[in-house]
Amino acid sequence: LDPFENSLFLFCGRKTSSIKGILWEEDGFLLLAKRLDEGKFQWPKNNDEVLLLSEQQLRWLLEGLGIEQKCSIRKRRATKIM
Repeated sequence: LDPFENSLFLFCGRKTSSIKGILWEEDGFLLLAKRLDEGKFQWPKNNDEVLLLSEQQLRWLLEGLGIEQKCSIRKRRATKIM
């Protein structure tokens, strides 16, 4: 993967109580960190797997939720009313 793309790369330690991220901005890298006082992040189980997250999945992860929600409201397509 290219770290100079417009992508945020997230890393989590063994304890899963902190997350670090790096983001390339045209003049250098931005380093982000979040540490939880209590609890742990719901980090994916497979440590060797690279995942592409949506913005919603990133929000869920940072809010302490799992990135795969079992139940959500399904989006409907707009229908034409005559």
